[in-house]
Amino acid sequence: MSDEHAGDSGDDSGPNSDARPIVYDLAPNCTADDVETDAYYHAVVNGVVEYGIFVDISDSVSGLIHESNLSTDYEVGDRLVVRLESVRENGDIAFAEETPDDYRTLTVDHEPTITPISDLTVGDSVTVEGVVTQIKQTGGPTVFRIADDSGIVAAAAFEEAGVRAFPEVDLDDVVRMAGTVEDHEGTRQLEVDGLTVLDDETAADARQRIDAALDERAEPEPVEPLVEWPAFEKLRGDLEDVARLLRRTVLEGRPIRVRHHADGDGMCASVPVQLALERLITEVHDDPDAPRHLFKRLPSKAPFYEMEDVTRDLNFALEGRARHGQRLPFLLMLDNGSTEEDVPAYENLAHYDVPIAVVDHHHPDPEAVNPLLDAHVNPYLHDEDYRITTGMMCVELARMIHPDVTDELRHVPAVAGLSDRSKAEVMDNYIALAEDEGYDREQLLDVGEALDYAAHWLRYNDGASIVNDVLNVGCDDEERHRELVEFLSTRAERDVDRQLEAAEPHLEHERLDSGANLYRIDLDKWAHRFTYPAPGKTTGKLHDRKVQETGEPVITIGYGPDFAVLRSDGVRLDIPRMVAELNEEVVGGGVSGGGHLVVGSIKFVSGMREEVIDSLVEKMAEADIDEELSTTA
Repeated sequence: MSDEHAGDSGDDSGPNSDARPIVYDLAPNCTADDVETDAYYHAVVNGVVEYGIFVDISDSVSGLIHESNLSTDYEVGDRLVVRLESVRENGDIAFAEETPDDYRTLTVDHEPTITPISDLTVGDSVTVEGVVTQIKQTGGPTVFRIADDSGIVAAAAFEEAGVRAFPEVDLDDVVRMAGTVEDHEGTRQLEVDGLTVLDDETAADARQRIDAALDERAEPEPVEPLVEWPAFEKLRGDLEDVARLLRRTVLEGRPIRVRHHADGDGMCASVPVQLALERLITEVHDDPDAPRHLFKRLPSKAPFYEMEDVTRDLNFALEGRARHGQRLPFLLMLDNGSTEEDVPAYENLAHYDVPIAVVDHHHPDPEAVNPLLDAHVNPYLHDEDYRITTGMMCVELARMIHPDVTDELRHVPAVAGLSDRSKAEVMDNYIALAEDEGYDREQLLDVGEALDYAAHWLRYNDGASIVNDVLNVGCDDEERHRELVEFLSTRAERDVDRQLEAAEPHLEHERLDSGANLYRIDLDKWAHRFTYPAPGKTTGKLHDRKVQETGEPVITIGYGPDFAVLRSDGVRLDIPRMVAELNEEVVGGGVSGGGHLVVGSIKFVSGMREEVIDSLVEKMAEADIDEELSTTA
């Protein structure tokens, strides 16, 4: 609003002492909501009739001055000052001519009534105010997605077929849109009549208001954990931070991309989170296809975020931005992503300001990864360890995002714990919880085996439908779930037996000075390749057999040309520390890798395999026996 003096200047010692009448000069887009009776307005004559003249005080506000209220003759286009006398019930406005000798002018900008997106009703003419989250050019209109503090709506603006409407608008601009709400294929869509990009000050105020409201809506749901567990309570605050970030991401209309380890625990972590996020996306968006467009889950074969994976993810995201006008996604790493080996991939994403959160239970390198992360949940950061599996954590995370998923997830922590050999003191509680849902221990083990089997053959595909059916999360056919688990677990058991029958005779054994049994096998020579079980699984199954046979501490190494898989039972192996020492001590070995205290994998250059394995065995011989890490204790 600005002041401008007209008529005689008079005494003007300051705004507080200026008693002259005000004549309002309305902006062209002002409506009847911006006027009031007995106020003065600048007007323009738009018609002359026998009984008076019609005048405009804005593009949409017009009225009649009856001849009885006129002191002179006027022609179309003449300007004058009028007083608003009355507004009738039918909307007709009556004015009177006014000729003040001395006045001041105030310019009035239109301040429309803003309708929350959640209140939009088909058929209404409305104005919405929000942040642009997507700009998609179709063969017809330009489709914007606008998010305010209550929801998200598509808004179609037509310039001409295939031509960008309002080209001055960019992603993340704060805009005000006026139009009519229409039904578009069963969803609400705003047909845009006008759009304004708000200026800096107004945009900042709107953004602050929207941010405050979204922060409130993004608060995690206050759910009680499925089982009481003091160790887990240490992680609750960190999980709530991730839940808050994910809920806020959904409310903002930003895509989410999940990467998870391709094993039982990784799937027990990612599938519940997927179910919760897709349900929240469905609630926030009118578009029934929104979950498909805004959520993507992909497995990672490696125990870290490989450059191959991040390059694919980044290329997919950039194509989505170019083709569909989307923001770049939020990346969620599950059962993976805590180590120094993840840093190059994260640094690649940092060039594009992609936010990243990690929920993992592998031994972390917080100094390396935390500067690149928006959130990091890991039991080791709270003096806990791998027995708190990622699947256990993510079931609680999913419930914080959308508590309605709880009834479908009660059996999942037990599957995760058994799949990842957790020795958590609450495993019996989780198994009892699953038993209440109709699963005994053997059935839970079968589900985990079926998940691993499916993950092996799916390779880099998420296998959404089959994985959901195997885990019985988001599955609509209980009988199919039971039959599928029986089939896949039986096939997995058959393939494991065949593999072990071929490999076990070639195990090399030695007794270490500590008293532990060391078994090693060259998997490249003595195991079937490119089939199930993979080297890691083969090593694990051989290890389990020897643990049961001996009832003593056992270490097993399965190796190939440039890798080794490590398992231990009853022996405290600090595998991340061993890897760091090997990398320094075996010059030219190119050693990398990581894992837990009892499970890990390393990579090296093939020409240095003998030196790496020999040094690794020396370190294992020095490891302490620890009955707490024994499954037979």
